[in-house]
Amino acid sequence: MKKVFGFFAGVITGGVIGAIIALLFTPMKGTILRAKLHDYALEVTDEVKQAALAKREELESKLANLRK
Repeated sequence: MKKVFGFFAGVITGGVIGAIIALLFTPMKGTILRAKLHDYALEVTDEVKQAALAKREELESKLANLRK
């Protein structure tokens, strides 16, 4: 249990440190960077939703074929 907790603590710590370093060394202003990150997050969210919907339709189709 200690190993798992230590691993996740390391992952979170590394992520936070990496994010801080990335923000400190970025060549853009904070407002521009936040706007770009927001747009990118919305784009990725839409792509994931579309992929999930397509997979759901595919699985529902397969289930309907199996029930026949």
